[in-house]
Amino acid sequence: QLQLVESGGGLVQPGGSLRLSCAASRFTLDDYAIGWFRQAPGKEREGVSCISNSGSSTYYTDSVKGRFTISRDNGKNTVFLQMNSLKPEDTAVYYCAARRRCNISSPRSYNYWGQGTQVTVSS
Repeated sequence: QLQLVESGGGLVQPGGSLRLSCAASRFTLDDYAIGWFRQAPGKEREGVSCISNSGSSTYYTDSVKGRFTISRDNGKNTVFLQMNSLKPEDTAVYYCAARRRCNISSPRSYNYWGQGTQVTVSS
């Protein structure tokens, strides 16, 4: 079974940057589209970004466009989420998830999930 592990979260001040990583094991990641989702306490899980298996297509929720960049290095079996100009409203647990095709609006449709990494944006 595909296993995913997120890393790179932490505490940053508003305007700062973080780079999240999603590393896969057991299977090669290029068979899967990878989405990033986030969930703040008391709020619904929200789709943030997704990248197709080939890397040819990327998707972003409107609130992060121009600030976040998703990329993948299939040779390293890893997907990245570069987060710049972070805002307090970006604070959440961030998860990566895999399925055959991107669908940023449907987290329930993703088959595999990592354990999550905490991102806190605060002064």
